[in-house]
Amino acid sequence: MTKPTPAITLDLCGMSCPAPLLGAKQVIDDLRVGQVLLLISDCPGTSDDLFAWVKYTDNQIAATARISGKKTGYYIQKGKATPHPRPHAVLDIRGVSCPGPIVEAKKLLDAMQPGEVLELISNCPGAPADVKAWVKTKSLELAAMHESARGEYHFYIRKK
Repeated sequence: MTKPTPAITLDLCGMSCPAPLLGAKQVIDDLRVGQVLLLISDCPGTSDDLFAWVKYTDNQIAATARISGKKTGYYIQKGKATPHPRPHAVLDIRGVSCPGPIVEAKKLLDAMQPGEVLELISNCPGAPADVKAWVKTKSLELAAMHESARGEYHFYIRKK
């Protein structure tokens, strides 16, 4: 997953929950729509706090990245991403490791019409790189992608 360029980096390692969430909220309120805050935290509860918080705000987790040891970077974008395309079929394949998500997605996409969109949901750590590489070699388009929880990805694949 491509990491956006942060406007501000906020390192709150050593602080326990809910301090990282409160710090993120305070900083993100001052950003312009589209700008990104990189929040660095080593608190294990930060992920759950942030992903729950963005569901009720006009913000999104654009990406996450393991930084070092127990530190995680959360790229929080002010404002929602452009809406994803409406899927014609949904394949929720959480719990299946690679290449399973692509194998099953291929079966569904082979039966779909050009222009139709498959939403593929996967928590396989290799899925982002695998899906991006796979669609480049086929008559497919990765119309959108987002991380709905740490390590859980939604891919919107359009058949050309």
